[in-house]
Amino acid sequence: MRLLRGIETGLLVVLLAGLIALAAWQVLARLLFDSGLNWGDALVRVLVLWIAMLGAMIAARTDDHIRIDLIARFLSPGTQQLVRRLSALMTALVLALFTWASVGFVRTEFEDGAIAFASVPAWMCESIMPVAAAVMCLRYLLHVVKLPERKQA
Repeated sequence: MRLLRGIETGLLVVLLAGLIALAAWQVLARLLFDSGLNWGDALVRVLVLWIAMLGAMIAARTDDHIRIDLIARFLSPGTQQLVRRLSALMTALVLALFTWASVGFVRTEFEDGAIAFASVPAWMCESIMPVAAAVMCLRYLLHVVKLPERKQA
């Protein structure tokens, strides 16, 4: 588990640094040289997708996603746990549907042979969606069994 966490976090850091560097280069190249990478903007969009999905995977580790829990504050601790488990189960079900749909989407992109940028197939860029959704689904199924500790605000 520790290795997987390190890979996720490291990949997120590398992609975020790459996104910042590429976006900065695109701005500077346009300002100073009146040019830029033809495929730079498309790669920035792909990096945003990957960063969002990796960030969501990391947040799912300990159920740190944004939530509105006004009612939960007024429930007993036992009822709060039950509600959290049901919420984790519903989240896992939604993520299972997203996994299924994104697999179909990536398969369609593969069959169509769409190109994302610079001869890179679109399906390769979009493959993070079913992978991240499946990982998050698994994590939320695990949260149903063992709830993560809540951080105090």
